[in-house]
Amino acid sequence: MLKDWNTYRDQLVATTKHLAALNPDMMAGYRAMGQLGTKPGRLDRKTHELIALAVAITLRCDGCISAHSYAAKKAGATEDEIAEALGVAAMVNTGAAMVYSAHVLDAYANLK
Repeated sequence: MLKDWNTYRDQLVATTKHLAALNPDMMAGYRAMGQLGTKPGRLDRKTHELIALAVAITLRCDGCISAHSYAAKKAGATEDEIAEALGVAAMVNTGAAMVYSAHVLDAYANLK
């Protein structure tokens, strides 16, 4: 195991509660966005969590990985479904690297 994700998640929750006490307006805004982002609509809760995990690895956010892995499991996501979603994220990251590689070559070609 790379990290004790349960302990990490518990510690993160405790620390963000402290942050909420220090800056309640910011935390209220975060909670409101979180509720909107996970509210079932055309996509179900599991799909939302699979998307969140894909974004989490793109952002390299351990807190997001911890929270959304837990939520995805609760929503019924299987390990195979999570692996597939992570594959999509890896593909998009690779594509973004290719696009920005083209930007580098363009910038280099246009240097004076």
